Amino acid sequence: MDQRQLLVMSELVGRLGLAARLGLQYGANRDLYEALGYKNTIEYNDYLAYYKRHDIAKAIIKRPVSAAWQGDLRIYEEGVERGGKLEGVWEELEEQLKLKGKLMQLDRLCGIGQYAVLLLGLDDVKVREQWEKPVVNGPRKLLYVKPFGQGSARIRTFESSPKNPRYGLPLYYDIDVQDVNSNTSQQIIVHYSRVVHVIDDPLESETYGTPRLEAVFNRLMDLEKLVGGSAEMFWRGARPGYAGTVDKDFMFSDEDKEELQEQLDEYEHNLRRILLAEGLDLRALAQQVSDPKNHVDVQIQMISAVTGIPKRILMGSERGELASTQDREEWLTYVQTRRGEFIEPAIVRPFVGVCMKYNILPTVDNYQLEWNDLWAPNEKEWVEIGRGRAEALGRYATTPFAESVVSPQGFLKYFLGLKDAAIRDIMKMLKEEQNKEIAQQATVAEENVIEEGQKVK
Repeated sequence: MDQRQLLVMSELVGRLGLAARLGLQYGANRDLYEALGYKNTIEYNDYLAYYKRHDIAKAIIKRPVSAAWQGDLRIYEEGVERGGKLEGVWEELEEQLKLKGKLMQLDRLCGIGQYAVLLLGLDDVKVREQWEKPVVNGPRKLLYVKPFGQGSARIRTFESSPKNPRYGLPLYYDIDVQDVNSNTSQQIIVHYSRVVHVIDDPLESETYGTPRLEAVFNRLMDLEKLVGGSAEMFWRGARPGYAGTVDKDFMFSDEDKEELQEQLDEYEHNLRRILLAEGLDLRALAQQVSDPKNHVDVQIQMISAVTGIPKRILMGSERGELASTQDREEWLTYVQTRRGEFIEPAIVRPFVGVCMKYNILPTVDNYQLEWNDLWAPNEKEWVEIGRGRAEALGRYATTPFAESVVSPQGFLKYFLGLKDAAIRDIMKMLKEEQNKEIAQQATVAEENVIEEGQKVK
């Protein structure tokens, strides 16, 4: 048994040992997980299937990713004004390789499994066998990047030497690459220097993180039961069943029975809406359809508590009056924290570091990442702000001696909260209007003088 098989077997035994203890009660006399139908061992394909087919599971992974990566991502050297060399090369690379979309995809794949990798298509690979070699030193050109999830990028071997700084970390990967010409995949062996390995929420391992659906997987299964069960309940219960009572003095012949059976079959298959059966009293049974809303709500609350995603955001009512101010603030705080604690240190900076190492990006001592402002007011909020400022300005303008207490510039800055550039523009426009008015008055005065002179003549 080789090193890879030993490592996989060791990990599997550890996971099975933990899984076997889940749900055990009363001295192992009751297996709660077995009774409730929960999985003891959850595989990568289970997470992937839920992401593809389960609505809430997809929202748990996709919504935080979409919110965190919205807008442009600017990378610039500290102390350099906008438009520096690093920023310019990054923008060119982003335009050529669609980097932000690829990194978003990497983020989603990382959330589905225990890790994801970004394959770097560098120009030193000419044939398939060269993927196994370390990256050739020197300036390199990045031709493409491809994100892969755990299912398509399996760890082949680990670094086994305790003297190596990478001891215990992946050394080679088996990656399934899609061949667009034949619509088939081929496996390549890839050296670690050609990938960026990303994990989320690690515990003790530097290689394996925690899938984002793991802690809520049971709740997702409960939702399947509740939502699917309620649909089945409605399907079967909304249309009532019937019970028939045969009159005690009536005798059914075989021909009557066949005719009645034919009518019942036609009624069941919506081919008939009226039943004619002499000697038979049909009574509708009570409908049994209950509202699952309260039960579903409990599951959603539990999922929201674990994931940190507000319930309204998770359910898709984040816009308009349906979302409270508190929900929005909590959500934006969550997204901002995710940027700072995961996306930057685990995805963007490792990728930028590799690009600088091979001179794909200019090497600088310090650089910063600039995201769009999550807290910027939306259109509705801007309308409310404008209304409030207009009311305040109207009171200021109609209050006697207001300018002797606070200058117009001071009022605009400290009371209306405008920035210096906006104040300068306003004062410039005001001066232009004043000059225009003075010029108009002078023109009118000159025309009056001319008119009076003509009258005198």
